[in-house]
Amino acid sequence: MKVSKPLVRRELSTLNLRLWDFTGTAFVNLFVFMLLLVYLSPLSYIIVSTLETGTQTSDPYAPIWPAQAITYNYNGVDYDVYNVPTDGGVRQLALIRPLPTFAYFVDPHDPPAGLIRWQGSWRTLRQVYVPSITFDNYVDVWNSIDYPRFLRNTLFVAVISGIGVLCSSIAVAYGMSRFRIPGGNMLLLLIIATIMIPDSILIVPSFYIYSLILHWHGTYWPLIAPPLFGSAVYIFLLRQKFKSIPRDLDEAAMLDGAGPLRILISIILPQSVPIVATVALLHFFNMWNELRLSSLYLGTRLDLQIMAFTVQTAGGTPEVLQTSTFFLLIVPIIVLLLSQRFFMQDMIVTGIEK
Repeated sequence: MKVSKPLVRRELSTLNLRLWDFTGTAFVNLFVFMLLLVYLSPLSYIIVSTLETGTQTSDPYAPIWPAQAITYNYNGVDYDVYNVPTDGGVRQLALIRPLPTFAYFVDPHDPPAGLIRWQGSWRTLRQVYVPSITFDNYVDVWNSIDYPRFLRNTLFVAVISGIGVLCSSIAVAYGMSRFRIPGGNMLLLLIIATIMIPDSILIVPSFYIYSLILHWHGTYWPLIAPPLFGSAVYIFLLRQKFKSIPRDLDEAAMLDGAGPLRILISIILPQSVPIVATVALLHFFNMWNELRLSSLYLGTRLDLQIMAFTVQTAGGTPEVLQTSTFFLLIVPIIVLLLSQRFFMQDMIVTGIEK
């Protein structure tokens, strides 16, 4: 049976299209995976650093994975073991007496042989490491700071101010998206314009009002009070979402006797769960990382300090500082992972993407 040439060309074209689609998808996935590795590399470095000892952190020739330097006890004293190049190859010898141009070593496998003189600078040698994981850094950080108390203080500030900023922002956004307000567009532009005001300009007048007039210095009120009046960014995001909800639903609810508050609670908010969750998370992350205002108003009250201010100054050595940073990062990551379902529940309805 003879196959026509147009049919063969069509099959080859379909095969090439499928091959190109598979190859293109593979390259895109590989590119995204590489970007993900680059993006997560700082976090991976922090996690690895928390499991290292101080000796490894200060040694530029140490391996990147958690390891411990090998030592050898000679005459009651522990000496570091180095990879020493000799005529017979590289040997692992314990450095007994370092000198500027030469050094004395001892072979841990043959101590009776005595000291071995090696000509060269011992600083060019690399220590011998074996894989080892230590959790001493976590113990040091936990003992140096009262982590549960600072975590409780931070959550208190974040939750109270978060409830306030959600209630006020939702109320303002609902009013602007559903009611006819004289000059509403100009009012919205005025609210959005406040985003362009640098925060550094407001520090001095805010400190004067909160500390000298209201006497709030050393309390949580300077951190809690401003969010109670809403946020321009959150109001804009919520308003845009509320305006995308059809007004027919409001009219149907009014026919059933629902008032504005009932419409907001029963109609608007259930369809705006992802954006409300986004606003809540943005505010939580902002309060969790708050360092400037907390150090300004709570620096004199050790019992009221929050995580960002305390953990950043907890460690003196690099490995302890990395561990304290990991303590600061782990809670937002857990919160973000637990809140993923709130973002996804509005994306798929009965198996069809909206």
